[in-house]
Amino acid sequence: MNKKGIYDNINLPDITINNLLITGNWMNEVYSVHLKQYALSIQQYQVLRSLRNLNGEPANLQTLQELMVSKNSNTTRLVEKLRLKGLITRIQNEENRRKVEIRITKAGLQLLSEIDSSQEEFEQNVTSNLRPTELIALNQLLKKIRNK
Repeated sequence: MNKKGIYDNINLPDITINNLLITGNWMNEVYSVHLKQYALSIQQYQVLRSLRNLNGEPANLQTLQELMVSKNSNTTRLVEKLRLKGLITRIQNEENRRKVEIRITKAGLQLLSEIDSSQEEFEQNVTSNLRPTELIALNQLLKKIRNK
């Protein structure tokens, strides 16, 4: 028996990909349930956090798209839903109708503040089975698998 031992007769890349898919779907479901109490999707939450991180500076649709975890998100639709909820403003430039300035509102900041109060507990619950050194290793491996 070589050093691989119990892994000799299994397809590790296949198992790894399957575990990544299962874990990704699980995380998506758990995160969605967490944010449902705030009437937000994961993508809407990401837009609000991105806008907050800009400290009052406006963003455009392209900037928000680049900051999204899921690059397939329909940013225009997300922004419109957040605008209708009063969480952001979307102002078109008078001279260039394609240029749009998007900012978070006080209501958006207040909602994020509310979410922040439960976010740490949520994160601790999700990662409670891992020690800090394991979390570091996991993050390094996930970045490595994405070639970053």
